[in-house]
Amino acid sequence: MNTHELRLARIRTALDQRLFHVRVAVESVYHRHNVSAILRTVDSIGIHHVHLVEGHFTPAKGAARGSDRWLNLHREPDPVTAIQNIQAAGFRIYIADLSQDAVPPERVPLDKPVCLWFGAELAGVGAEAKAAAEGVVTVPMRGLAQPLNVSVAAALTMRPVAERAHLLGPSAFLSDEERESVWKSWVQREDDMRNGVRKRGIIDVPHP
Repeated sequence: MNTHELRLARIRTALDQRLFHVRVAVESVYHRHNVSAILRTVDSIGIHHVHLVEGHFTPAKGAARGSDRWLNLHREPDPVTAIQNIQAAGFRIYIADLSQDAVPPERVPLDKPVCLWFGAELAGVGAEAKAAAEGVVTVPMRGLAQPLNVSVAAALTMRPVAERAHLLGPSAFLSDEERESVWKSWVQREDDMRNGVRKRGIIDVPHP
């Protein structure tokens, strides 16, 4: 295979492992680097759909490393609209918060699709999401320091849930129809980028 074929093969492998069963919602996170770090983690563990709720979401290039290009980002104007869209798609909502009945990520139910909802750095999860949530998830803390940074807490929450979802088999991944639609759009973008690079006189295209 040449470099372009190897790149496409790598992209296809990642796409074939993209999850439908788990989504993420990020509400009003203020710091760009936190948003970007969350998106980078989402991409790395194979989650595809992210709802960006009521915030100034412009990912910082350094932290995101272009990961937002490989995600389906749903930009929601407010929490109520986001909740309606998430539930209409068949997802239960689990908020990341502190609660006596909170469960660790390893115990979030996966008998139906779930959306993990993360709140802002200081304000936390909003009232609308709390009212709509079917459960609460929290990362067990055994240290003495202050609570974790939102992007770190999100990573520690998402990964165990995503890994368990991957074990559910083909039903947990994107449908054939969605996967092929995403594949066509990604290949078209790759071709457009490759043609643009050639016009500038550059021989190769960097890996994603």
